[in-house]
Amino acid sequence: MKLGIIISQTDPETVWNAFRFGNFSLNKEHKVSVFLIGKGVECEEIKDKQFNVEEQIKKFMGYGGKIFACGTCLKSRHKEESFVCPLSTLQDLMNLVEKSDNVITF
Repeated sequence: MKLGIIISQTDPETVWNAFRFGNFSLNKEHKVSVFLIGKGVECEEIKDKQFNVEEQIKKFMGYGGKIFACGTCLKSRHKEESFVCPLSTLQDLMNLVEKSDNVITF
C-alpha cells in the first residue's frame, strides 16, 4: 500500500507519533511519503525529552521514507531547505494525494 502522511503542526507527541506510524508502516513493507506543511516544516527543530522526534525522523529516512516540505511555508518562516525539509510545491502535495492509497493528517 502507498501511504501519505501530512504533518501540519509541531506538537512533539503528535509529530513523534506521525513518524512512528510511518516507521511502523515502512517495516510492514508499505511505501510512505510525508508532506510537511504550515508549522510542520519546523519539525526538525522539535526538542523534547519524552518524544524524540529527531530519532523517529532519522529512522524514517533510513527505512526509505520520503519527505517533502512546502516551499512557501519554509520561505514564510525565513528557513532554507534541508535534507529533512526539501523544498517542495503544492504539485508535490497533489502528487502525494493522487498516488497514495490512503492519506492521514496529523
